[in-house]
Amino acid sequence: MPLNAGAPKNTLVLIDPEIEASGTLADRLRMQGYAVSIFTDPAEGARVALGDPPCAVIADLWMPGISGVQLCRLLKAEPATESVPVILRGPESPRNRFWAERAGASDYVAKGRMGDLVRALTKAIQSRVDTGEFFTTYAELDIRDRITAHLDAALFESVLAAEVRALGTCAAFEQLFDLFSQFVSRVATYRWLAVATHQPRRLGLHCSPRTRESSEREARTALSFDNDGLVLVVEDEDACDAPPHGAPLVRPIELGGIPVGHLALSLPEAAKREDENLVTIVSRELGGPLRMATLMEESQRLATIDALTGLMNRRALVSALEVELERCRRYGHSLCLVLFDVDHFKMINDRRGHCTGDAVLSALGRLLQSQVRKTDLAARWGGEEFVIALTSSGLEGARCFGERLRAAIEALTIEDEKGSIVSVTASLGIAAHVPGDTLDALVDRADRAMYVAKSGGRNRVVVAADDDALDSMMPRSPDSGTRTARASIFG
Repeated sequence: MPLNAGAPKNTLVLIDPEIEASGTLADRLRMQGYAVSIFTDPAEGARVALGDPPCAVIADLWMPGISGVQLCRLLKAEPATESVPVILRGPESPRNRFWAERAGASDYVAKGRMGDLVRALTKAIQSRVDTGEFFTTYAELDIRDRITAHLDAALFESVLAAEVRALGTCAAFEQLFDLFSQFVSRVATYRWLAVATHQPRRLGLHCSPRTRESSEREARTALSFDNDGLVLVVEDEDACDAPPHGAPLVRPIELGGIPVGHLALSLPEAAKREDENLVTIVSRELGGPLRMATLMEESQRLATIDALTGLMNRRALVSALEVELERCRRYGHSLCLVLFDVDHFKMINDRRGHCTGDAVLSALGRLLQSQVRKTDLAARWGGEEFVIALTSSGLEGARCFGERLRAAIEALTIEDEKGSIVSVTASLGIAAHVPGDTLDALVDRADRAMYVAKSGGRNRVVVAADDDALDSMMPRSPDSGTRTARASIFG
């Protein structure tokens, strides 16, 4: 039909299966100046409202054939009536009010509350914002088909949302993104799927192995993702390798109105409305699971990090060393352990105060992070003792590292609370993994080598080539003439 010539601003569509009750209500509404059209058949009332949009629709919540909830969803989904207020009526019940609100009704009024109905009508009509004027006519069968289609769409959206929300149990971004890409690939065909997060800065990309390079380049461009963030790539045949068609679909990911990241999808053909709706739905639900995974990761990180130095704590290092030792046993990899102790640390605490002692430990943590390789492990072992595990390193390489570290510690410039310079040195012991070593044995050799360094004058590096050589270096007891050794700090 042509553009609406403009229906009277006071026209109402009243849908009520009870003809007598609807007539009484219509008379009351006419007293208020409204022009009322009465329908006992919800489908006929919906058809007329769609064909000639009124200023408002009043309907029962529960009606035979088509419920008020279904009717409301239909009218809110159609362009002709999306701005038309719908007021639902029924028995007073919190559940009924809830369903009316979720369906998109402007208000829910208990039957018999004429004053409440008039006030709700006035408020809804005054706040109405028209979004367009084009409309058409609908047959009764078409109305029912459309309601069914909208219900199917609502069910599909609900299932999509539930699947995404279920990812909130993931304990890490890697696990979440892998499961998320598996799910989306089942309901959409795409060239690549990408999720970028703000805090921390990272990018998850799912693509075909044959289009890895081009997909990553396109995803980075679409999401404005630079080279500074972490990139996780999942490659499999669930993503197609067809050529791109148009710009990727990009949607923001938010949680409580706060930006969390962005979702992007590259389609192999022109985007369809259902594809756009799918991306919008999943991006809307993804904020919660992403935030939960980030919190879980942060919780796990805090449980493994020493707060003062920013290094791994003892428990985390022991777990990591067990893995490294297993690699040594299975593949013959080399591994060296560097154990060092701050010289005269108790004197620093006693004379300069514990705040200065903490400043020394914090400075050592920063220094170690700058000195070790990404493949190495550095931890605060306890008190003023630190451990560095040098993976794939022999004794000679470990010795060179130890000397560089010793010199770097000696060169540190640390001030106490009065601005005076605090001199810091350390004694380092180094031991290499040998076949049959347990973690206790490896740590014990490094510990004894460090004790030799301290006994030999401090601020030096001692390498434990083997137990016999180490025993020969151990200082003798002044009373018995026997070698002495302090108890191992492991355990």
